[in-house]
Amino acid sequence: MTKSLKPLEQVLEYPAGKRPDEGNGSKQGAHADQAAKEPACIPCSIEKTLDVIGGKWAFLVLRELFGGTKRFGELQRSIHNISPTALTNTLRHMEEKGVLERRVYPTVPVTVEYTLTPKGEDLHPIIKGMKLWAAKWA
Repeated sequence: MTKSLKPLEQVLEYPAGKRPDEGNGSKQGAHADQAAKEPACIPCSIEKTLDVIGGKWAFLVLRELFGGTKRFGELQRSIHNISPTALTNTLRHMEEKGVLERRVYPTVPVTVEYTLTPKGEDLHPIIKGMKLWAAKWA
């Protein structure tokens, strides 16, 4: 389902003769260095964001954690129809991506709490925007 990205030269439009590799046939100074450092394609920021956030359950996990630190059981009760496996996988993915922090307390049974990191907190305006959009259009 991932779309292939267009090469940089198809994304950027240069005026005739102004492209870094066109003109008098020689690359000079900063243009030569810049052309050598430019990526072949520009990755889509939306795809990168979705990769960090994860699957469909991640948005609901974020919604719950915006309210503060929660335990696994609290998250499972507040997110209807999520299986323990799906919740575990979502939490692990988000922890690996640095969106949330997992704290384990040596109690019997073990107590595990989840809190958003600053990276996760930065997603709040995006989720709030989605909520406002849904209120208007869905």
